[in-house]
Amino acid sequence: MNDRVNEFTAFRKRMNERILAEDNQVVRRFFALDTQTYKAGALDVKTKELLGLVASMVLRCDDCIAYHVAQCKQVGVNREEFFETFSVGLVVGGSIVIPHLRRAVDFLDQLEAGEAQAPSAHDEAHG
Repeated sequence: MNDRVNEFTAFRKRMNERILAEDNQVVRRFFALDTQTYKAGALDVKTKELLGLVASMVLRCDDCIAYHVAQCKQVGVNREEFFETFSVGLVVGGSIVIPHLRRAVDFLDQLEAGEAQAPSAHDEAHG
């Protein structure tokens, strides 16, 4: 799994750079909107990342889930907070979220063990 996580991170970085090199203002603006959305405002960054994690679980996007787990870890979310957040995603999304919950916990375990490289911050669109 560690290789897959690191491959995902490298692929994400390479492709985001490739995509942003194109002269397409809609794509650039969307990426910028994503970046702005996760900056501190009325809600702090930690809260916004937890919201992103729940939304990603409900939408069943493993790439987005991994991204938000890593971001949450970087902003100080502890294991108890993760599992309360996972429970919200599970209740809202239903049992179909369980496979994604498994992968989220596996990724969190790897981050905590120092085996996985976290994706870089929201300098570009997540997921």
